Amino acid sequence: MIIQIPCFCEEASLPVTLAALPRTLPGVDVLEWMIVDDGSTDRTVAVAEELGVQHIVRLGRHLGLAHAFERGIHSALRMGADIIVNTDADNQYCADDIVNIIAPILANRADIVIGARATDQIPHFSLTKRVLQKTGSWVVRKVSGANVMDAPSGFRAFNREACLSLHIFSRYSYTIETIIQARLNNFRILSVPVRTMPDLRPSRLATGIPQYIFRSTETLFRVFVIYYAFRYFLVLSLINLMVGLAIGIRFLYFMSLHKGNGHIQSLQLSAIFCVLSFILFSLAVLGDVIAVNRKLLEKIDLTISLSDLRNVKEE
Repeated sequence: MIIQIPCFCEEASLPVTLAALPRTLPGVDVLEWMIVDDGSTDRTVAVAEELGVQHIVRLGRHLGLAHAFERGIHSALRMGADIIVNTDADNQYCADDIVNIIAPILANRADIVIGARATDQIPHFSLTKRVLQKTGSWVVRKVSGANVMDAPSGFRAFNREACLSLHIFSRYSYTIETIIQARLNNFRILSVPVRTMPDLRPSRLATGIPQYIFRSTETLFRVFVIYYAFRYFLVLSLINLMVGLAIGIRFLYFMSLHKGNGHIQSLQLSAIFCVLSFILFSLAVLGDVIAVNRKLLEKIDLTISLSDLRNVKEE
């Protein structure tokens, strides 16, 4: 098992986080630590080396949390990890709960386990942030069909098979996309209650609530369009078709009363909506074809990755 920690200028908080991490766990033969340095300009890497981190992955420049997470997952797989636990460098999550989030994976009851924070009991969470967290988790549950209680939580455990199927497109955060992608691939997702620790520093994902809302909404919209393109464009197509038909029926009604000449604009508007409906339906079909091609490419990538992992295991 590898515990990975994405890091960006975490010189101050990393010692606290590492001091709490376990060196051994029941059911785990080999437990190692890894940090993913996301272009830190301080002594983050030096601190990690001094404190005995076995693996350090350097990105070279600051690329963002989603990229750091994905690079860490791929690196851990190449090292032969069977279980990968992701946690934050600011010691937000209680490290003693790692044993709880890997337990369902060790028992083969889940492929992905997400630590669910009791946000109502976190002192530094404002009322607005609590409402946003609950609302966002509800939306993700409805979109993905996964019973996830804390969708933004970065405290997660993955088995090897789930990691092999992850492909992150978002550059802001991986949390929402990995849930939706996992459900589409029929992976088992569980939520496990976890404790949190006192806040060591402000969140760096966003500079404020408005930016957080904008980025989260943008991410959710992009993920929905990518993974549910057919449904998304089909709904828009049907809406435009119904509007177009309603306006067209209105024109026919006036025409039946011999008043059609005064409502020719309705006929033109109806035609515009119907043409737009056809265009959106074409996009729905095209999006479905692209989704099929993406799944085929993912299967090819999975086959190659499994082959590489077998070679790693043999070595």
